[in-house]
Amino acid sequence: MKNPYFNPAKKHHRPDGFQNNYMSFRGKRWHEILRWRWQAWRAGHPRPLQSPIPVLAPDLAFIHANAKAGLAMQPAMTWIGHITVLAQIGGLNLLTDPVFSERCFPVQWAGPARQTPPGLRLDQLPHIDVVLLSHNHYDHMDEASLIALAKQPGGCPLFITPLGHKHWFARRGIQRVIELDWWDTHVLEATAQSARIPVTLTPAQHWSARTATDALRSLWGGYAVLSPDCHLFFAGDTAYSKDFIDIRQHFAREHAPELGGGFDIALLPIGAYEPRWFMKDQHVNPEESVQIFKDLGCKRALAVHWGTFQLTDEALDEPPRALARALAAQGLSPTDFHVAAVGETWRLPARLKPNSSTP
Repeated sequence: MKNPYFNPAKKHHRPDGFQNNYMSFRGKRWHEILRWRWQAWRAGHPRPLQSPIPVLAPDLAFIHANAKAGLAMQPAMTWIGHITVLAQIGGLNLLTDPVFSERCFPVQWAGPARQTPPGLRLDQLPHIDVVLLSHNHYDHMDEASLIALAKQPGGCPLFITPLGHKHWFARRGIQRVIELDWWDTHVLEATAQSARIPVTLTPAQHWSARTATDALRSLWGGYAVLSPDCHLFFAGDTAYSKDFIDIRQHFAREHAPELGGGFDIALLPIGAYEPRWFMKDQHVNPEESVQIFKDLGCKRALAVHWGTFQLTDEALDEPPRALARALAAQGLSPTDFHVAAVGETWRLPARLKPNSSTP
């Protein structure tokens, strides 16, 4: 099938789809999948939980008051679970890869089951202005959740996606969709209640597939969201690559010290990484996630993509322990790279205004 977006001047474009910048993705062969499952069975993986996944009742009073605060909104991140975060910045409510279903699979009677409930239910969300979609895997692009958000009271959010997703939304009657290529920017224009916010799709080392026949046909990526009160980076799904050094260089001008410095918060994945021989070219482990934190030069990070779905061999509660070891090895504090409870809201200081020592 021909890639309708193909641009031979872009190295990640292919006539029939897309590829990564630094390491081409190759789908695993059937014998590799069997080897993984056989080795996991013999080793007794995944191990059971050593401790429950932490869960907090959401601070709904703050979340909804903040949602209505307009330009007085306090930057805040609420971890709903897995990869889904409610980001409140610049007077807007943004949602990353919304997954509220019980299973991340084409059908709801099979596939990985949710081990922890969403930190907020769909009916507890404030009105969502923008959804950031990183790619089309089922634990990120959840059909039931996206359709429910499109029907939310007050109107459909704007869905921002990588190339190749607009037709999927159109078949479901959803038209408020913006597609971006890597390094493309869509500007959310200022209103009386919200700031002017550029949203840029950034590269990631990953892949895409929705069926057995459409691998690499749609693009994947992360997002840089440069609100005046908070510069947010959302990595989506990714392996480790030089892309994150490139991202830091790309935004070096916006992140000059006199303009407030680097990303104020990065949403970085820490789970779904074992066994490394199988997962290394698509998912970071916590040590690599810490390296991304350093490569980006961001001020703080929130750990995501763990504790919700048992997707790989490590125990569901192992990523935070591995992250703590990785941070200690790099001389970093756990307060720099926060492991939240499901439902927890992390209130952030507003970004320093240029040439100012106070927000």
